[in-house]
Amino acid sequence: MGLHIYRRHRRDCKAGHAEDSLSSEFDERKKGWKRCDCPITASGTLAKRYRRQSTGQWEWDAARAIVTNWEQAREWGGAAPTRSPEAAPRGSLTRITITAATQAFLDRISTKGFEPATESKYRTFIKQLRAFTDSHGYVYIDQLTITDMDRFYASWPDGKRAKARKLHKLTAFIEFCVKRKWLKEDISADLEPPEGHSIPANKTPFTDEEINRILAACDKFKREREPQPGYRQTSGEDIKDFIYVMLYTGMRISDVATFDTSLRLNGNEIFVRMHKTKKELYTWVPDWLVNRLRDRERLYGPRIFALSKSHSLSVQTERWRIKLQKVFTLAGEFDEPPVPHKFRHTFVRMLLERGIPVGDIAELIGDTERTLLKYYAKWIPSRQARLTSILKEAFSDRPHDSEKVLSMR
Repeated sequence: MGLHIYRRHRRDCKAGHAEDSLSSEFDERKKGWKRCDCPITASGTLAKRYRRQSTGQWEWDAARAIVTNWEQAREWGGAAPTRSPEAAPRGSLTRITITAATQAFLDRISTKGFEPATESKYRTFIKQLRAFTDSHGYVYIDQLTITDMDRFYASWPDGKRAKARKLHKLTAFIEFCVKRKWLKEDISADLEPPEGHSIPANKTPFTDEEINRILAACDKFKREREPQPGYRQTSGEDIKDFIYVMLYTGMRISDVATFDTSLRLNGNEIFVRMHKTKKELYTWVPDWLVNRLRDRERLYGPRIFALSKSHSLSVQTERWRIKLQKVFTLAGEFDEPPVPHKFRHTFVRMLLERGIPVGDIAELIGDTERTLLKYYAKWIPSRQARLTSILKEAFSDRPHDSEKVLSMR
């Protein structure tokens, strides 16, 4: 039987747990449990000798690794026998914890040069995976099975396209573990994305009438008491500035929430992203908007939309998402639920309606011409005019008899 590990709390326990009281890893997963750094102890029998001994560690993974060494060495305080690489069985697995495996995966993701928003989605996915494994009491990555992947996949409440994107992240993580021989096989191999996930979603921009209503709603927005000290109060004019930047640049809400004039604003040009040629790509904004942004800079410093001292992208973004949603409510009814990302769609729609070449718009939003045509084709007037012309020409010389058609009614 393996050794039993538990935490024995000291008199000076930082969390205030009773002296000499015991807690297990399972206890400490419960909601509201107060963490501390009291040492983890192991007890049991090794080499026919029963004893209790502190591991000298306060984190479960580190303590478990030490106890595993004692068990393999079959003596208290002993080190596990080492084997040369040549002596190790071919194809043998290296046992690793889920925490270590997922962190290694995130470290790898951080080297791929993804946009911060994309990297954040991977971190959110890993957080969900860890929550699932914790709820089942798993510690090591090789404890996961095909059935676990079925259950994890079935627990996702996302829509078809979001579920397919998340499945891509799961299969990438499992493949990462298989390549490092932490897993014997690909336990996600038979998972398939939902039917219809590849059908493109309609990109529905705001209409000009809706934009006017949203801006008018900003005038109705009243300053609110912020949830805690240190948060900057916002007015309707602050929200207007935020919306103007989204409309005139096509930037995502997270980019605007963390907007820094020292990095992005240069004259009438706003830096939007790095081009694939590794050159900076800018969009132009009118003088009146530049003046508004410079006025904010004089009041708040270069981080003109920061609502708190936090540099966390998620914290700043979520605060602005809440405020925009309140403005949407004040603006009245919409045919489809209004979301901040629609300002980016509106940026594309306005440029397409003015005949800006598709390739130029694709560069500005960091997308391909093919993707732009796929999602925004209905907003390209020249395309519809060309199709109408083709149809007129195709049927211009075809025989017809209007009187016969009327007689058939």
